[in-house]
Amino acid sequence: MPLLEVNDLTVRFDTSGGAVHAVSGVTYNLEPGETLGVVGESGSGKSVHVLSMLGLIPRPPGRIVRGSVMFEGRDLLKLRERELRDIRGKRIGVIFQDPMTSLNPVLTVESQIAEAITSHGLMSKKAARARAVELLDLVGIPEPAKRVKQYPHQFSGGMRQRAMIAIGVACEPKLLIADEPTTALDVTVQAQILDLMKDLKKKLGMAMIWITHDMGVVAGIADTVQVMYGGRIMERGPARALFQDTRSAYTWGLLRSLPDHSEGRTYETHTPGQVKRRPRLQQIGGAPPDMTNPPPGDPFAPRNPFATERCMVEVPPLVQARDAAPGHLVAAWYDLPTALAANPNGVMPKGEAA
Repeated sequence: MPLLEVNDLTVRFDTSGGAVHAVSGVTYNLEPGETLGVVGESGSGKSVHVLSMLGLIPRPPGRIVRGSVMFEGRDLLKLRERELRDIRGKRIGVIFQDPMTSLNPVLTVESQIAEAITSHGLMSKKAARARAVELLDLVGIPEPAKRVKQYPHQFSGGMRQRAMIAIGVACEPKLLIADEPTTALDVTVQAQILDLMKDLKKKLGMAMIWITHDMGVVAGIADTVQVMYGGRIMERGPARALFQDTRSAYTWGLLRSLPDHSEGRTYETHTPGQVKRRPRLQQIGGAPPDMTNPPPGDPFAPRNPFATERCMVEVPPLVQARDAAPGHLVAAWYDLPTALAANPNGVMPKGEAA
């Protein structure tokens, strides 16, 4: 049985300018122990679809139009707030984006970790405080018995993130949701956090949903990758298959936008007395759609150099990609390998968005 089954999840936000179509028909399963990487531009629905599962979007203006989210045999969308509160933190842990705003500045780290445990009635206050020291040691913070008595402002950015991870895993959840947990960290600390998360996953046997903008991060940690755009899943599949045999033009555009230091992709920058050569960055032309008035067809079609007439008027279903690895799904009316053979550089037709 899948640990998590999301079926046709659709979320709207009512605003003075109209309803924002934040998430539209998201469907997928998550197996026990699996790590799912969710990637896409800001506004693609990555965080909103997860927060809506847990009842963490403000209502109003947010509302769940339809769908179901089955977790361990229970539909989270039908549970009362009290029942959801018992699941959040205990069965489903969450690591939020910014530890500076997620940690309470006037409470010690010890009290915040202990609260995550005692609020679910798992331990006494004394036992929870002792457990807080163990958790700081587990996430690699030196001198945990001393550090646990300190306040968040006395921790570095990387240590604050580790403290957030300690809170997220305090009750040993079956599912951990990490919402861009390494965005504000430098590359060295980011690598340490990724290694830590892999180690914790093995020790605790939990599944993870890792939300990020960084394709490199998701390639290093995820078993399955899910690419979102305009509130929809554009491509989903095993990490290796998705990166090596990309089938969505949007995923292809994201991968091309990564820095490439190979020869042949440089341009000259002229400054007084010298010429500098730098790697040329590729970019996805155009802009994300206005989700108060989304396109009638494929949401990426106006920016897609391979779009067909059908893409403009009809939303493609998420189906098994032709001649691809099992479980490699794509939502597209075009065949990307065939389209790339005819237009290898993905040049937008003249007169269209670029």
